[in-house]
Amino acid sequence: MEVMDVIKDQIENNDILLYMKGSPNQPMCGFSAQTVQAVMECGQKFAYVDVLSNPDIRANLPKYANWPTFPQLWVKGELVGGCDIITDMHQKGELKPLLEDAAPAE
Repeated sequence: MEVMDVIKDQIENNDILLYMKGSPNQPMCGFSAQTVQAVMECGQKFAYVDVLSNPDIRANLPKYANWPTFPQLWVKGELVGGCDIITDMHQKGELKPLLEDAAPAE
């Protein structure tokens, strides 16, 4: 499977997906740490991809997304944004309802 197909598949098959450096329990950069904290505080389950251990995804996702930096939060197949956008949305109370609407019913 081509890397662009893998990225497309990941985005389409995960309602809430965070591309980040490291993992939610061990973020490997400050921006990923801030973003994952904001997402986790919203209380919804989410998938993540560690771009440090997936160099092909790290190299190609910016082209796919037309967004040059990490982390990247995707909700229902749409790029929401990176660290600044996500932390700003969280502070304004906009992130939680977005994630709640996107989360699959349990």
